[in-house]
This record gives sequence, C-alpha cells and structure tokens, in this order.
Amino acid sequence: MRDFVYKQTIMANDNNNKNNNNQINIELDESISQGVYANLAIINHSASEFVLDFVSVMPGVPKSKVKSRIILSPQHAKRLVKALHDNVKRFEKAHGEIKDYEQPALPLNFGPTGQA
Repeated sequence: MRDFVYKQTIMANDNNNKNNNNQINIELDESISQGVYANLAIINHSASEFVLDFVSVMPGVPKSKVKSRIILSPQHAKRLVKALHDNVKRFEKAHGEIKDYEQPALPLNFGPTGQA
C-alpha cells in the first residue's frame, strides 16, 4: 500500500521571528484517501471540545451508523468554520451559488417501522 505525503508550509507563531516558516509533512494513507461518504453531520459540544459525527443515511433504511467521528478543541472548531466558509465562497465564485434545499427534519426513529 502506498502512502501519500503532502508538504504544507505553515507559519510559526513565534514572537521573536514573525516571518519564521516551518514545514510539516502530512501523510495520507491510501485507505484514508478514498474518503467516506456522509450526508448528515451531528454536532455536539462541551466546554472543552466539539464532537462531529458523520453519518450516511439511506432512504428506506431504518438504521444508520456513524461513519467517522472528529473531536476538535473549540479553537480548532472555529478555524474549521472559517476555512469551510472561505472554501464555499471560492467554490461559488468559480461554479455558481450552491442551492440550499429545505430538507424535512429527520425524526430520531426515521425510516419504516415493523408491525407485529
């Protein structure tokens, strides 16, 4: 299995040298690079963390599983919101406005139920 390596330049928050650049190598396993489809995100938070659960809900299927869980500090959650906002703006500039269709709220027991 082949791993992918990304090189990204990040700015160090160093008071002695404001122009200090560091490099970080980020490895991406091939199995992770395939990604996981999700069409529902459930977000919870406490005083110290945000928990994002990503779920794939299929029509007519009464049960779904969390496919991925990401736990973030409040500071990283705020940075994620900003990064998503910036990326959506760039996407819409290149491809046009993303339509936000109203979706009915899913009840906690969504899907067909059996009868005896």
